[in-house]
Amino acid sequence: MTTSAAASNPLPPQVDVVVIGAGAAGVAAARRLMRPGLSVLILEARNRVGGRAHTLRIQGEGLDMGCGWLHSADDNLLAGLVEDEGLTLDKTPPPWGAQAFNHESTTGDQEDFGEAFDAFEQRVAEAAARGEDRPASDLFEPDNPWNPRLDAISGALNGARFAEVSALDYDAYGDTGVNWRVREGYGRLIARLARAVDEVTVLDCMVQRIDRSGPLLRLETSRGGLQARIVILTVPNSLIASEAVRIDPPVPALLEAVSGVPLGLASKMHMSVRGAQDFPPDSQLWTRRDTPQTGGYHLRPFGRPMIEGYFGADLAWGLEAEGQAALYDFAVSELVAALGSNMRKRLEPLAASSWGVDPFSRGAYSHALPGHAADRARLRTDIEDRIFLAGEATAPVYFGTAHGAWMEGERAAKSALLALGLDPRTGPGDSEA
Repeated sequence: MTTSAAASNPLPPQVDVVVIGAGAAGVAAARRLMRPGLSVLILEARNRVGGRAHTLRIQGEGLDMGCGWLHSADDNLLAGLVEDEGLTLDKTPPPWGAQAFNHESTTGDQEDFGEAFDAFEQRVAEAAARGEDRPASDLFEPDNPWNPRLDAISGALNGARFAEVSALDYDAYGDTGVNWRVREGYGRLIARLARAVDEVTVLDCMVQRIDRSGPLLRLETSRGGLQARIVILTVPNSLIASEAVRIDPPVPALLEAVSGVPLGLASKMHMSVRGAQDFPPDSQLWTRRDTPQTGGYHLRPFGRPMIEGYFGADLAWGLEAEGQAALYDFAVSELVAALGSNMRKRLEPLAASSWGVDPFSRGAYSHALPGHAADRARLRTDIEDRIFLAGEATAPVYFGTAHGAWMEGERAAKSALLALGLDPRTGPGDSEA
């Protein structure tokens, strides 16, 4: 049904379950729901599946515009599906532990920063153990020269500075320390997994309103209306908070919860680089340590002649607002300042992400604001046992990740099956099968 020809077909007047959104959570939910006798439909506003897992093929390589790492890979159910889908699981260690060229950082400096970061996270953990839902930045050591670098890294980790991040929520994140990649692209993995539900997926279909005033839920979409017994809503929190997808009558508790867990922003700028042999493969470069308004650079990912720039928080919001050229110009300016003026001639732009200005995302991934760590659990609360939310923002441990979203999609599908009086045990399309 995801072909262009299907786009001209009318929606069915009624189905049992509508899944809104064909990202990782939506695909996982639909795969779990697929069984004889149950009618399921996925409605996706974009002209593709995957959501914020999106891979572009450029110069013969898969470049991830969104999620790129299988975080906590040894406990990541998607990692076990990579090779089954004919893709390559790459276990090269991530570059985060060392600074290429010792730029502005001696080995001793890097050890000092590592100690500062560990000490900060220990203070956060202690505050969280006391139940303190306060800004994580409160746990900075006053006047520590590494605080700007900590905040720059927060932009990459949380999409926001630590002043906007709940210490309690930050500490709740699960990280086994094992991080792998899909060489052909994480987005390609999700797209291949979505083939199992291709026949029930409708693209270019934006859901605008869910009317819950009657015995059946009525959905208003860009392609007409339909009714459903159950809805699984997997769109980003930003769309619910802005009521781009509106639930009527409104649910004040839901609107309060999504406002407490907004989407931050992390933006990528992929560049090709001539003379790539001058750079160590799969290494990292942070160019400044005196300000959080700086990017991190992954040099030669997978050994490719490329550099992947990564920008977070208010820096990313500002650059995206100016356009993709601004992301490239900023990256070039930092790399020139760090590595010399000849870098200007050696770099060329390949592709940039724009999740902040994307109307179907309006951000990259979620963080809980100080005082709002409990809102993630509130987002998991069903509405009348017939509207269920799922996505990375509802994940209690692996929030901000594709596999966290996948697990939440399966969780919501199980709840939906129970609400329909059906056996929620593993179905034919589920990853646990």
